[in-house]
Amino acid sequence: TVQQVNVLCAPGIWTDLGGPMGITRTLGTMGMLAVVLCSCSGEPVSPLWDPTAISSQEHQGDFVFIHVESSSYSLPCSPAELKVADPTYHWVQDKAAPKLLSVTKEGHLLFQHFQAGDSGKYSCIVSYTKHGVPASQMFHYHIFGYHVLGGLDTVLLFHGKFCKDEWTKRFLWDLQKKLRQLEREQHCKVQLTDTFCFPSLTNVSDQFIIQVQLKVSLFGPHWDDNCNPLELETVTDCYHHTVQHNLRQVQLALTRFFKEHKSFHVTGADIPSIDFTNEFVGILKTKECSGGYGQTEQFQRCLSCCIVCPPGTFSPPKNNQCSPCPVGTYSPIYGVAFCTPCKDGMITKVPGASSMTDCVKMERTKQVLLIVHRIPELIAIILPALLAMNLLFILCSCYWFCREYRMSSPTASRKTESTTRMEVVTSFSKIPRQDSKAGLDAGPASDTSHLDTSASQGDEKHTHRAPALAVTPNLATGTDETTLTLTLEERKGNF
Repeated sequence: TVQQVNVLCAPGIWTDLGGPMGITRTLGTMGMLAVVLCSCSGEPVSPLWDPTAISSQEHQGDFVFIHVESSSYSLPCSPAELKVADPTYHWVQDKAAPKLLSVTKEGHLLFQHFQAGDSGKYSCIVSYTKHGVPASQMFHYHIFGYHVLGGLDTVLLFHGKFCKDEWTKRFLWDLQKKLRQLEREQHCKVQLTDTFCFPSLTNVSDQFIIQVQLKVSLFGPHWDDNCNPLELETVTDCYHHTVQHNLRQVQLALTRFFKEHKSFHVTGADIPSIDFTNEFVGILKTKECSGGYGQTEQFQRCLSCCIVCPPGTFSPPKNNQCSPCPVGTYSPIYGVAFCTPCKDGMITKVPGASSMTDCVKMERTKQVLLIVHRIPELIAIILPALLAMNLLFILCSCYWFCREYRMSSPTASRKTESTTRMEVVTSFSKIPRQDSKAGLDAGPASDTSHLDTSASQGDEKHTHRAPALAVTPNLATGTDETTLTLTLEERKGNF
């Protein structure tokens, strides 16, 4: 048996086993066979290798947050250093059009001047050899861009004699050209957001006002040179301090710049010379997210920071919330300020579409969309009817309540009591006499009934059936017990 084991373990007998997976399966089978044979021979059994140590492993990494316009950020392939010999690294990203990735010799993914579009899902595969058998591990990361709050909004008013597109374009081009030097000195970015031109109120004939709006971002080139992005515990605080310091410096630099550049002279071969004189400068500090960013609780180290909006969502400028794309639009990338509409009359089934393939023809969702769009109209039609029904119910309830209240009032109660008493007296006086014997046994009541019957019906014969009770109309409410007693005594005398 020992010789058989030695034959199995002898080198040089392996042929092509179908790659690393085939080698792993074959080695596993042979290993179990060797263990069985060694057990039968009485030799101590020891594992020749650990198959789990050489199998492919997959790890789900955590979220990674990288500040936009970071000068440099390097992401290692493995969260912990792998002590393996001669590893090779391969980074991939799950994008339709992946960018060329920069990987260091240590296997780190390198980002320079990180942008919102660099956000996404990345995977790193590290391959190595262990016990002569190929092995690999895969690590997944979800990377998000973010930025701390801080910026400036600037409003400028210039006076000029003309308000035409060509002259205004020349003036704005000259203005931005002179601001480039300020951007390099202060490590910021100045963006022209809007312009307006309207007649002056003081001199309408030959004076116009050009209003210029500028947005200043504090994240220019090398803005974070004093912060180390590898120090995860303190780098966000460093970014906050840097932004606040740069905010004050840029504000002073802008004020000084427009004092020095009081007038801009525009000239050209095809246009006359024009002067645009600066009359007003307003600078406002802002704490708003940039377009395509919103505040969430994902980044626990900085809850006030703005996180890039993922695909399927958007955030307009000066809006601190990422919202799903409306029906009929989609956003396939990170950090969009506005979603892209579907083409050719197509539409999405639900909000939050993240791909152009989510757009379908109108016929497939026409009925659903018609119902969804008509819900407000149906509510507008049904709601007044419900309000009218409620009002009618309230009026009817008030009417019945008032009616019941009048029926239960003291006057009505007295009338009802008097009517009931008269009915009792009338029924008492109209009970017929059955016969002479019954009349004698009945006493005064029977006699009274006989007299009353005789008085009302004359010489007619008495029947043995009692007539139905009824109220005589002649018995008015003024009848009382005294009048009734006198009438009975008079009838008894006549009888």
